[in-house]
Amino acid sequence: MNPVVVTASDAATPDPEIARLQRRLKREIAARHEAEAIAERGLRDLFQRQQEITLLEHIAVAANEAASVEDAMRRALEAVCRYTEWPLGHLLLVRGHAAGEALDSTRIWHDDAPGQFAQLRALSEDIAFSEGVGLPGRVLVTAAAAWANVGAPDESAFPRMPLLAQLGLSSLFAFPVVIGNEVVAILEFFSRERQAPDESMLRLMAQVGTQLGRVIERRRAQERLLHDALHDPLTALGNRKLFLDRLEHFLVRSQRIPSYQFAVLFVDLDRFKAINDGLGHQAGDQVIVATARRLTACLRQNDLISRDPEGEDGHVVSRLGGDEFTILLDNINGAATPIRVAERLLQALAAPLQVGLQQVYVTASIGIALSSSGYSDVQVMLRDADIAMYHAKQNGRARWMMFDQTMQEGALRRLTLEAELRLALPDGQLFLQYQPIVSPKDGVIRGFEALLRWRHPVLGMISPVEFIPVAEEIGLIGEIGGWVLGEACRALSVWQQTSASVLSMSVNVSAVQLNDGRLVELVTRVLGETGIAADSLKLELTESAVMADPEHALAIFKQLKSLGVRLSLDDFGTGYSSLSHLRRLPIDTLKIDRSFVSAMDTHGDKRQIAEVVVMLARSMGLDVVAEGVETSAELNILREMGSDFVQGYFYFRPLDVEAVVAALSRQNAGGTILQHQQLGSELNY
Repeated sequence: MNPVVVTASDAATPDPEIARLQRRLKREIAARHEAEAIAERGLRDLFQRQQEITLLEHIAVAANEAASVEDAMRRALEAVCRYTEWPLGHLLLVRGHAAGEALDSTRIWHDDAPGQFAQLRALSEDIAFSEGVGLPGRVLVTAAAAWANVGAPDESAFPRMPLLAQLGLSSLFAFPVVIGNEVVAILEFFSRERQAPDESMLRLMAQVGTQLGRVIERRRAQERLLHDALHDPLTALGNRKLFLDRLEHFLVRSQRIPSYQFAVLFVDLDRFKAINDGLGHQAGDQVIVATARRLTACLRQNDLISRDPEGEDGHVVSRLGGDEFTILLDNINGAATPIRVAERLLQALAAPLQVGLQQVYVTASIGIALSSSGYSDVQVMLRDADIAMYHAKQNGRARWMMFDQTMQEGALRRLTLEAELRLALPDGQLFLQYQPIVSPKDGVIRGFEALLRWRHPVLGMISPVEFIPVAEEIGLIGEIGGWVLGEACRALSVWQQTSASVLSMSVNVSAVQLNDGRLVELVTRVLGETGIAADSLKLELTESAVMADPEHALAIFKQLKSLGVRLSLDDFGTGYSSLSHLRRLPIDTLKIDRSFVSAMDTHGDKRQIAEVVVMLARSMGLDVVAEGVETSAELNILREMGSDFVQGYFYFRPLDVEAVVAALSRQNAGGTILQHQQLGSELNY
């Protein structure tokens, strides 16, 4: 067998099949490497994406579970530092929303190396990062995430770069927290390794910034809702709920600390309804807003420190509603402080207000309640301040009153009267007495004044001075006044038929009746029902009721005079009257108040006032009736002055119907003045 001999030329020529297989192997290896690279990139991208999702989930959880915005931001700093493996993160908040806004460098950090970066943290908190200053200032301007590296060409624009290099930090990254287009905060992070801008990182942090922006937006909405729930929309003052919350806080403190004292001032504008009715509700709102500003501006900080649990000042003045305000005075040393504050408030409110083209004068009544009274209930303390305010109004308005226990007793009495008075008329508890009006010349009864009385089955006799104001305030005076007028005129109709002299009947009319629009109709109806002559009915109104609105009184008086009714001005001289208005009123009689008649024989000033009233009446062609005549000396003086009529205990106390009939019978039989006096003593209470 011959051996195969391979020559060099044969070895240099590759086998085509082998070459093909080799090429195929290379392609497969390259494809496998490419597939592995693709798979590796995919896994890496998938892992990256999972990490991003995890970060966003952590941010979302932080946003939902955080007790505050600061807590949410602190958790976000931690999550980003953990995601990026950067050791340090910091929060800056935007202050202001206009040009020139700046950043507040907070003390909220995430620090993986406590103590190592203390110097950087202190420097960062001290720098005022305005627009363009440092990396946070650049982010504030651009509203976009940004990188900066130590040793960068523009390093001079970053005031912390030298310290970063000293601490072994290489890069600084920051991104904005945004609500819409508004940057509300900036988060900045520091890296030991040098970082290059990463588009995916920028997109991720933009999402984080938007997500955190929703946290702040949600908190803002919650704060707005809470603010609206606790504040008056017109004045922006605290409302009743906020006031009571703060009052409760003060009350608890006073119970815990015996030496601690505070006070409540209850402020109510005087005659505010007249402003609303006369100028309209828009003008009334302007007055309320102006009053709120005056009250707030008037209070010095050392007079009152009403702080909420978070330490926020303000809202010392609250608006309870309408024209009612309350003020909390904190850390007082007794009654002197609230009194001083109340007097200063009254002075501040007394200055005129310009409402449109109208100058308006507003006064207020103030009630004061002190914590030293030992309160345990906020509602009770507020009630007592309200009661004191009511007493300030009752005592003339434009003043302050300090609450005492007698006021509470009076308030309870008043509540009882309000309830019982509603039953008094239908239950027949009300009745009339009649005080004779006598001619001092001959002692003859010329008429009567009808006097309303209330005999309660349990409380006994209740003074008109006490219950008539209550009837006016609860809206019963119209009904009661109509009943009085009818009863008095019916009684007069009977007595006129048996009397030898011409008799008249005087009936008091309240200011409420004068203004309710039904007085003329009532008088017309009663005259028709009873059949008495119109000129035998004399309606008495007080000077203050008439002069409160002289033009309106003049219009009503003219209508009454057209019916033939006579008119009398009661308690003349006790208030302020304009003679120009007085001369225009078609009145027939002036009554001298009992305060001028009593002891006029020993007080020359009283006698002089009475003489002036008589002279004024004569010049105007009016009759004069003197009230409260109790002694012969008073009677003689009035007779000498020329007073037409007198009434008082010298002749008669108020009489019931039977006593009136007896007095008229005695008079018809020719009784003397002495007999009148004796009859008055025998028949009256």
